[in-house]
Amino acid sequence: MRRTTSPFSLVLLGLGTFLLVLAPLLAWYVEPRAAVNPIDIDTTAVYTGRGSVFDTDRIETVPDRKITVTQRVRGNVEDSERSGNAVWDVTTTVDTDKSLPAADPHDALDFVPHRWVMDRKTTRPVHCCGEKPYIEGEAYLKFPFDVQKRSYQWWDNTLGDTVVLRYRGTAKIQGYTGYKFTGSVPPTKTGTRMVPGSLVDQKNRPQVLAEEWYSNHGFELVVDQATGRVLYAQTGPKRTLRAPGGKKDAAVLLDSRKVSFTTATQKEAVRQAKKDSGQLRMVGTTLPIGAAVGGFVLAVAGGVLVARGRKEPESPVPADTSGTPQPTLTM
Repeated sequence: MRRTTSPFSLVLLGLGTFLLVLAPLLAWYVEPRAAVNPIDIDTTAVYTGRGSVFDTDRIETVPDRKITVTQRVRGNVEDSERSGNAVWDVTTTVDTDKSLPAADPHDALDFVPHRWVMDRKTTRPVHCCGEKPYIEGEAYLKFPFDVQKRSYQWWDNTLGDTVVLRYRGTAKIQGYTGYKFTGSVPPTKTGTRMVPGSLVDQKNRPQVLAEEWYSNHGFELVVDQATGRVLYAQTGPKRTLRAPGGKKDAAVLLDSRKVSFTTATQKEAVRQAKKDSGQLRMVGTTLPIGAAVGGFVLAVAGGVLVARGRKEPESPVPADTSGTPQPTLTM
């Protein structure tokens, strides 16, 4: 008797081997290449809160006004493809009810356009493609992929420098758990502005090059661990004017203890985080584990079938009926 191998057992063995090879490729090759920042992003985040703002019509600071901050991020696909980086154009407007709705963002209380260029994998800033300002640090608008339980250098565009955000555990946003980071900014001179002298207690001078000062009562960010997407953001900006060389604030331009993501912005951020982190988890964990388990089972089954084979009787040697003696092989 002899054994033969069935095509079915070879198919099982081959498929199992393929899946065993595929599993580490998905985890170590495909998943890292899937974790990249998009170039065609188009999102809007809205913050609301209350605070004091400078009324240009009344030439004075008015308290307890509703403040709306709108931040729109759009990817420049052409520049991104040309450079190989993610090129995002960002506009940030600060409004009160007086300037909303605004047909032109330039009519807002404050309007700041800028461009952020980053490495698509690491989220580190890249200095090219008309980047403005010169952004530094580890994170801005979003954190890197695979967020760690440590402090990060976060770029504060108003400050024009980085702020240390420290890890503070986890927090739930709309039922979804993220990593929480907090930080603050002490009063810091950020520039100068020509204003009427009376505005900074210099009534005998028609125009004064006043100093602009900025501080922040506190940042609070809750971030998706897998993707680095910001699920919740809270900030407490304070912008003031001082007389040249002054030691105290003479005029308040903006002061709010808390301006934070609206509920709608939180829900959209959580929806996107669930979607993106789910895709990364599928490519990096679910599929590799499934492929490894399935490949092992199929390979073992195929190997057993190949080893056992199918028994077939050996063909008998036909008898010589001619009566002629058969030659003997000799050396």
